Amino acid sequence: MEIELYENRSEVCNGSAAAAGSLLGGTASEVSAAVGIAVVLIAQPKEGLARLRGLVLDSVPSPHSRRAYAKALDDFLSWYLQFPRGPLSKALVQAYRSELDRLGLASSTINVRLAAIRKLAAEAADNGLLDPVLAAGIARVKGAKQLGVRAGNWLTREEASLLLLAPDAATLKGKRDRAMLGVLIGCGLRRAELAALTIDHLQRREARWVWIDLVGKGSRLRSVPVPDWVKMLLDDWIAASGIRDGKLFRAVDKADCAWGSGITEKVVWWTVLAYAKPLGFANLAPHDLRRTCAKLCRASGGELEQIQLLLGHVSIQTTERYLGTRQNLAQAVNDNLGIAL
Repeated sequence: MEIELYENRSEVCNGSAAAAGSLLGGTASEVSAAVGIAVVLIAQPKEGLARLRGLVLDSVPSPHSRRAYAKALDDFLSWYLQFPRGPLSKALVQAYRSELDRLGLASSTINVRLAAIRKLAAEAADNGLLDPVLAAGIARVKGAKQLGVRAGNWLTREEASLLLLAPDAATLKGKRDRAMLGVLIGCGLRRAELAALTIDHLQRREARWVWIDLVGKGSRLRSVPVPDWVKMLLDDWIAASGIRDGKLFRAVDKADCAWGSGITEKVVWWTVLAYAKPLGFANLAPHDLRRTCAKLCRASGGELEQIQLLLGHVSIQTTERYLGTRQNLAQAVNDNLGIAL
């Protein structure tokens, strides 16, 4: 018999053991025999889908990618279960791609969702749940073209200085927040990297302070120089909080006392937003401060290769796109057209 994915899972065609084709299009005996995973049986369709979803997510090491893939798979399976559809195939994925286009989603969003489905097909094929030929066909489904490069958001030197002065340095929370903003702007760290900082990461190398062996995106290690003014902000926070080991940044309660064993990425996000919004930077995110660091480095004459190493990019082309070095917005080519009104 073949496994069916209909809205009413209790119905069996003609009262027999036959049901319609499954998402993977295999027979019940074939699917059940494949590494012990019974995918989407009529009696327990949701459990089967959850197992297949878990198979994909377990193969993704990055927590950020895992979160994005989970959302993408949930949306795909929700779309699939709305109506009776055929088994997983290139034609089915192309139909879903058309649906994503119809919804008007951004090219990057569409490509992430298609990547998750390709991963689903690859994992299913690797575990004997899907014909490798079908998986290869799904892998050839074209993604959405992204025409142009988004400019992103960043601060000028003056705006960055205003943001750094926004926290109240007379309070412990203000000292912590100034140090956090200083690390984001001065060192260009990601918010996850900032939340993971420990006292031991800060060490002396070549007569200067450096973040040593930071674990970045893709578990890549790098070391990041710490400017003197950032070290001064860190010293103020460390001296006031009394932290001697463990995580560098901690929660601060209403009594203005440090507590706990660290902070989360959300704390970093909301800290930036809390000081940016009153200054008129309503849409400023922690990653925009990382971009600000890169932009200011470039404006001060920093070499592209050194900025790449600072940010931890694998490819220098990524750094070029990140900086938007091909377009000068400060001295735009159309500023001097000779037209006056």
